Amino acid sequence: MMIEQPLFSLARTPDPDLERTGGVNVAADETFATAARIQLDDTSWVDHVQGWLAGDGELMEVLMRQASWEQRSRWMYTRRVDEPRLTAEYPVIANAPQPVLRYLTEVLSAHYGRPYARLWMNWYRDNNDGTGWHADRPQNQLDETVIPVLSLGATRRFLIRPEGGGPSTAIVAHGGDLVVMGGRCQKDYEHCVLVTVPFFNSLAVFGNVPRQDPDRPVQAHAATETT
Repeated sequence: MMIEQPLFSLARTPDPDLERTGGVNVAADETFATAARIQLDDTSWVDHVQGWLAGDGELMEVLMRQASWEQRSRWMYTRRVDEPRLTAEYPVIANAPQPVLRYLTEVLSAHYGRPYARLWMNWYRDNNDGTGWHADRPQNQLDETVIPVLSLGATRRFLIRPEGGGPSTAIVAHGGDLVVMGGRCQKDYEHCVLVTVPFFNSLAVFGNVPRQDPDRPVQAHAATETT
């Protein structure tokens, strides 16, 4: 049984700290006041933090203009096809040219106790873009992970279901919402972003924990997706 329960009491929208954000007029709720946890099973959960980021539209405009977007491709059966989205990636967040991205990952790291050090972004340009059912690699090789996904722009439906199929849980992610997959979500579940109508323009920012040598301390990555 999947139960969604409030984790924190509501709080006012925080004021932007323009020094930390590099002048971008956004503010993350560092109290995670609207967080609600969906307990998928005893070892897997999803946090939905509605309105976590105030000013998501401005951040989206900055990233659309300044990030190095790529059209990537992958093999499907016997041919190589373009992915239905654009992707940008910062392997080292400390080197990202936008200070606002470092600000966001600092807030996430402080709350979830994981040093997010990397991010990637997906840009869904219109109703032809989306993702099929998948788990995030190589994080699905780890027993447990905590992967934040920040949604910017248009509203999208984010679905998660047991690996291999079964009933899905739908989360309606508005611009500024944060969806965090934790526990064994990447091993025991799969997720997707639906192709939807009408036209939309959105971006998603992801954070994750990379695969590590078991003798080394675990670090975390952050990623951003735009829809």
